[in-house]
Amino acid sequence: MSLSLPRRALRLAVTTAALAAAILAMAVSAGAANGLEMSTAYPGMTVNAGDDLSFALDFDSTTGAGQVVSLSVTSIPEGWEGYFTGSSSEISQVYVRDGENEGLADFELSIPDDAADGTYTVGLRAVGEGGATDDLALQLNVTSQEIGASTFEVTYPEQEGSSTTSYSFDATIVNNSATEQTYTFSSDLPAGWTISYQPSGDTTQVSSLTVGARSSQGVTINVEPPETVEAGTYGISISAVSAGETLPADLSVVITGSYSLDLTTPSGLLSADIEAGKTTTLTLNLVNTGNTDIQNVNLTSSAPDGWTVEFSQSTVDVLEAGATMELTATVTASEDALSGDYAVSLTASCAEASDLTEFRMSVKTSTVWGIVGVVLIVAVAGGLAFVFHKYGRR
Repeated sequence: MSLSLPRRALRLAVTTAALAAAILAMAVSAGAANGLEMSTAYPGMTVNAGDDLSFALDFDSTTGAGQVVSLSVTSIPEGWEGYFTGSSSEISQVYVRDGENEGLADFELSIPDDAADGTYTVGLRAVGEGGATDDLALQLNVTSQEIGASTFEVTYPEQEGSSTTSYSFDATIVNNSATEQTYTFSSDLPAGWTISYQPSGDTTQVSSLTVGARSSQGVTINVEPPETVEAGTYGISISAVSAGETLPADLSVVITGSYSLDLTTPSGLLSADIEAGKTTTLTLNLVNTGNTDIQNVNLTSSAPDGWTVEFSQSTVDVLEAGATMELTATVTASEDALSGDYAVSLTASCAEASDLTEFRMSVKTSTVWGIVGVVLIVAVAGGLAFVFHKYGRR
């Protein structure tokens, strides 16, 4: 009997704990079944006296059905003003569908100009039809220190390259205002230039970006010069414009010149005849059609199997702007080449430009073999005539 009482007490304690856990689970389950959550992306902010703030409110309902939710302000510092809005109108209720409801309403808050430095709390409450309730506390740290103006900063605003280079500038918009801002891009470009904008890490081209209050957003600026642009320094002025401010930024592109090569023939003819196993010489014109001297031009070829191509000069150290250099390419056809057309490609290339020219090489049957063939035919015909003449009467 002395051991039965403690065992009964232990069993009673375990049973009581299990019952409490079950009741708690039922309460949590009931709460989840009738749950309502109100939230905002930035419940804590550092602000200045006189700021007007806007908090986008999200709602999450797990009731299984939509419900009308009443909104109220439970606490607010003296002299502060706050109210709920939806579709630009002041509201006191929202209809919350089952599930997540992002940006369903906004809470507008005005801080008086004479608000002293310190931390303040604004209490908001949402009450559903079934009695589900959720409170949201906004903590505002009011400081007299200047938070800073919004900025549009470019990491490397000056770049240099050729007329065929695509220029990309990494920039950041910092929105130091107390409200979300949508910034629209504008630009002042030299004639023939193009510009586009992409959010950082995204390939989508945009004309504007939305940046949250007291936050930043990266943007990539892509600039393309025209192919005919001359060497020089070109300035590009851009702006990110919102409803309340204009953020300027300046870009600079130094064009070192235009680079262009042309590999052709003096006559423009891109075909030649050749015999199997024989060689033919092609006269070439290498022309620097750009406005900048080109260095280290390499000449290469691509020919059918068994063919060879040799240049009179396979490397050109310097080719001045507008200059023309005459070269030759000696092409040797394969001994096994059959009659027909073959393609031989010749390429001139340097670090900045290149040009490929394709020649049609027509392989012809050798004249000697043609004569031999004719002689054989004549000999055979003569032999047949002699045989018929001598033995035909028998």
